[in-house]
Amino acid sequence: MFTGIVQTQARVAQLNDREQFRQLTVQVAPEYLQHVALGASIAINGCCLTVVAFTADTVSFDIIDETLRLTNLGALTTGDNVNFERSLKVGDEMGGHYVSGHIHCTGSVVKRERSADNLALWIEFPEQFKAYVLAKGFISVNGASLTVGQVESNRFSLHLIPETLRLTNIETADVVNLEFDQQTMTIVETVERVLAQR
Repeated sequence: MFTGIVQTQARVAQLNDREQFRQLTVQVAPEYLQHVALGASIAINGCCLTVVAFTADTVSFDIIDETLRLTNLGALTTGDNVNFERSLKVGDEMGGHYVSGHIHCTGSVVKRERSADNLALWIEFPEQFKAYVLAKGFISVNGASLTVGQVESNRFSLHLIPETLRLTNIETADVVNLEFDQQTMTIVETVERVLAQR
């Protein structure tokens, strides 16, 4: 479980690819790997991954076919920056919203509108998820807990403050990982199921 408050960006240090498999190694400041252990969960671009190896400043993950299909992790190249968040611990401040790290799909950044102090993005996503995207609702974008701005069909806008731009890789991303709010999904699907039974 995560909060969607990205802690830092890590750099892709090494990629080892086999058929329908990728081992990803990222380099990050040692302070973010304190007390890390094999089997721990870390969100990389919002995707919950399991630690399979680590050093003082690197951590490695195995990524299999389903994750490669649903996320932007298969498109990473050496030197890319990824959003990094350690899993939530009991007693941590809940600054974002509950994020599972289970990516539903990717979205494409189709428009950027810059001003002096913020950046507005429009993101297009698959039509089958339209019911879960609501104005002022929660969404996780590359692991960052954000508030949806406007919604137009299968597009939504985000308004990003300088701190979000500083901490995350969203400003330069063309394809982003999306995780829809699980509570919203549960309510929508329950209502649809009840109405279908009437």
